[in-house]
Amino acid sequence: MVSYEEIAQMIDHSLLNPVLTDIDIIEGCKIAKDYKVKSVCCRPSDLEIVNGQLAGSDVLMASVIGFPHGTTTTRVKVFEANEAIDSGCAELDMVLNIGKLRTGNYEYVKDDIKAINDLCHKRGVVIKVIFENCFLDSRQKIAACEICNEIKVDYIKTSTGYGTAGTTDEDLKLMRKYADPEIKIKAAGGIRTLERAIEVRNLGVTRFGATATVGILERLK
Repeated sequence: MVSYEEIAQMIDHSLLNPVLTDIDIIEGCKIAKDYKVKSVCCRPSDLEIVNGQLAGSDVLMASVIGFPHGTTTTRVKVFEANEAIDSGCAELDMVLNIGKLRTGNYEYVKDDIKAINDLCHKRGVVIKVIFENCFLDSRQKIAACEICNEIKVDYIKTSTGYGTAGTTDEDLKLMRKYADPEIKIKAAGGIRTLERAIEVRNLGVTRFGATATVGILERLK
């Protein structure tokens, strides 16, 4: 059995689709407030709108860094992170450099993540590192977990939701096995029902991204 609050507080309501209009963003924020989810995760260009819409509520504002491919330079990611935090973000979802990880250039990947992790922790902000597992083999996923263990990030995340596949049970089991216990896991991509939300919760997920927030939580109402 799960309560409404338990599931609602796992949800980062996702407003990242590139075709969303300002009206869509405002409506998405209203959903997040009405359903009392944990956060809204929005595009960087929507930070001002979202901050205004969430003012006075308990819903956190989050945004993305290096989204969706992780290939912007570390300096640009630091700039993005500072701007997002200055705009009121409490959490940031950063995409690691997928190509560098696949190359085996783990030092680059580590330094890139560490720069954002250090900044976030200095400024009291939560960081979630996105792997984009659909493009990685098991060895690369394990390496990403080990890098994040060393840096001591807050969360590791399965995917952007915009790759070729989303969350799988196998990936969640691998991430929970190789990530340190204190590192939390966020799932993204394909979590559209209450049943699936409960399944990933049972696999160790404490947060998940969703666009199907209404459908998931109406079941619990």
